Amino acid sequence: MSDALKHKQDAFWKGADEAEVLTFELAGETFAFDAILVQEIVDPLPETAVPGSRPYVASVINFRGKVIPLADIRLAFGMDATKTTIDSRIVVIELDIEGEDTMVGIRTDKVNEVTTLHRSASETPPSIGMRWRPDFISCLVKRGTDFTIVPNLQAIFATHNERSASVSAAG
Repeated sequence: MSDALKHKQDAFWKGADEAEVLTFELAGETFAFDAILVQEIVDPLPETAVPGSRPYVASVINFRGKVIPLADIRLAFGMDATKTTIDSRIVVIELDIEGEDTMVGIRTDKVNEVTTLHRSASETPPSIGMRWRPDFISCLVKRGTDFTIVPNLQAIFATHNERSASVSAAG
């Protein structure tokens, strides 16, 4: 395993043998966030489009009187956008982005449960054969016959910020 992949996995597990996570669905796949990041789970809210923004962070919402970005990480993974359904939810998380605690809403198709993932069942994403960018995945965790995908939110949002900065510098 490369040092970079091992570092991503270690960053998620933080030296522990298990992690409490919130699982959710995107385009039929099961994903999970560290439960400690989750601030609240809300029904879909009215959105305001932000012209010129990246497709997966293309709008903002009013969350408890604060304007926060609304991300559709399925677009970062190259999945097709889907319509809001009765099961759709927004998971509001707080991330350290560039040294600043930032609240972000993440669209989900369905929120499943809070559960425990075990480090012994985790694997790094394969470098070939994946339909998604491996740097956007911290690890895959086997649960029964299925895998839970733990996205690397730092990489997803850092890439967003780098692209935005390069567009601003070019303009």
